[in-house]
Amino acid sequence: MGERLFVIGSNSFSGASFVAHALSSGATVFGASRSPEPHPVFLPYRWNPPAGTLDRFQFAQLDLNHDTDRLAQAIDGFRPDYIVNFAAQSMVAESWLHPEHWYQTNVVANVRLHDRLRRFDWLKRYVHVSTPEVYGSCQGNVTEEAPLNPSTPYAASRAAGDLHLLTFFRQYGFPVVFTRAANVFGPGQQLYRIIPRTILFIRTGRRLQLHGGGHSVRSFIHIRDVAEGTLQVAREGVPGQVYHLATRVTHSIRQVVELICRCLDADFSQVVEVVGERPGKDAAYLLDSTKARTTLGWEDRVPFEDGVAEVIAWVDEHLAALREQPLDYLHKP
Repeated sequence: MGERLFVIGSNSFSGASFVAHALSSGATVFGASRSPEPHPVFLPYRWNPPAGTLDRFQFAQLDLNHDTDRLAQAIDGFRPDYIVNFAAQSMVAESWLHPEHWYQTNVVANVRLHDRLRRFDWLKRYVHVSTPEVYGSCQGNVTEEAPLNPSTPYAASRAAGDLHLLTFFRQYGFPVVFTRAANVFGPGQQLYRIIPRTILFIRTGRRLQLHGGGHSVRSFIHIRDVAEGTLQVAREGVPGQVYHLATRVTHSIRQVVELICRCLDADFSQVVEVVGERPGKDAAYLLDSTKARTTLGWEDRVPFEDGVAEVIAWVDEHLAALREQPLDYLHKP
């Protein structure tokens, strides 16, 4: 029958892209998210899949905060080999406004679900998709053994969730593995993220706000590389371990915007408005991905410039539909 995967947060950019990758590998996938499926432009698994592919996919609207029992029942009924959890309140700046919402989803709701999942003795691995934000602002390349030093409510809530899972691993042998990826990007990403937002704003004649002048340094990694790494961690990761997925190349946010301007023959000075930095913004977190490369044989394969070209093509192909979609993050408690 092939592999069976249950994907929590399948409507997210990373979740939907992972569903597409898993289906292309021949897996049978159950996706769950708190909202109905969004516009297909944000769902890569619905972009002209081979005949029969979507016969191996089912979706249910299940809210991690309110449908714990139904979610656990759906998982138990599906009996996946692996669960991959992308669900989280995930915006950094907005977490200062209602921090209790971030702790409710990223800690309380997850703990409640995990207490049910630990009883499923048939589960091979539970992949918890974490974030490098838990390390705070760091110098040099950060390994998986770096101390947690979160600097925002979002990061602190994710760190708390990770630490909780380690207690379940040690006490119950719960087969959790963690991924922490660099800044993901690619076609289908939400329009409030810097790469699709810059492209869309240039195409529609809007001015882009560049927080702090765009001097923060990030490693941008294509979502297909992250999806492949996540699937490898699900199959081969050692329970209790963290795996970084990142490129060895970094760019400042300003350099990213400048590159897009060159690709689109746009004047940077006419595109950008420099505004103040967001509170608690980390200057850099540069992940060392040696562990995933040496123990799993994982490699990033999509060059940054090629990935940006893919996003430009996606925006141009779907420009009419994207004009009608929300440009900014919409908070849902």
